[in-house]
Amino acid sequence: MKKILIMGASSGIGLAVAEALASRGVKIGLAARHTTELRALKEKYPDNVEYESIDVTHNDGPKKMEELIDKMGGMDIYFHVAGIGYSNPTLDPHREAEMIATNAAGFARMVSAAYGYFRDNMRKGQIVALTSVAGTNGIGDMAAYSASKKCAQTYLVALEQLARKEKVDITFTDIRPGWIRTPLLKEGKSYPMEMSLEYVVPQIIRAIVKHPRIEYVDSRWGALCAVWKAIPDAIWTKMSIPAQESSPDASSPEDQ
Repeated sequence: MKKILIMGASSGIGLAVAEALASRGVKIGLAARHTTELRALKEKYPDNVEYESIDVTHNDGPKKMEELIDKMGGMDIYFHVAGIGYSNPTLDPHREAEMIATNAAGFARMVSAAYGYFRDNMRKGQIVALTSVAGTNGIGDMAAYSASKKCAQTYLVALEQLARKEKVDITFTDIRPGWIRTPLLKEGKSYPMEMSLEYVVPQIIRAIVKHPRIEYVDSRWGALCAVWKAIPDAIWTKMSIPAQESSPDASSPEDQ
């Protein structure tokens, strides 16, 4: 596999994918707000890992990403995992805005910078993003989260169109997982079609390698989302969709 930069690698899915790749000898650049786990991976795989502290909600994010790419000696694949999410049925304004700032504005900030890197350096590249099955329709208890993930999915479509127009050689992959047992989920509570990290990480890596345009993790969620998208809004808004209830200290399923 080529050089891959993982944005959002300090815990959960990002960290698990990072360790799996580093253990296979892949050259990776890791970015997150908190770098304790990134530093540990660097110490464990010194020849394969570089890292940088990056907050996707800050304007200096793209500049810091450039510095990380320089440390890596170039980038072939950009993998965006960074995001936060929780149910917010009370519609606490701060939490709603926080999710939009990270999952939509932060996503656009960093993914556009990755696009710019490939375009400006006339380099063939791949942009992979972890969105969510929640982006396929609006979920009442998770309004900002589902809307922000839909924004990310639409943003990838727009960038793909732009790449074709500009004749930039970039492929795009939108990975849409369902419920995965990470610190986001409430301890002791089970969720429909819940999956373990050990189960999903090989599927995510396979999607990065094979780069389908859209990959549901797993196929059961793909089938369910096909049904969700076919339901008219007039019916959907009358339905009660179970949301993922977060643990008290959890802030992110794909933590930065």
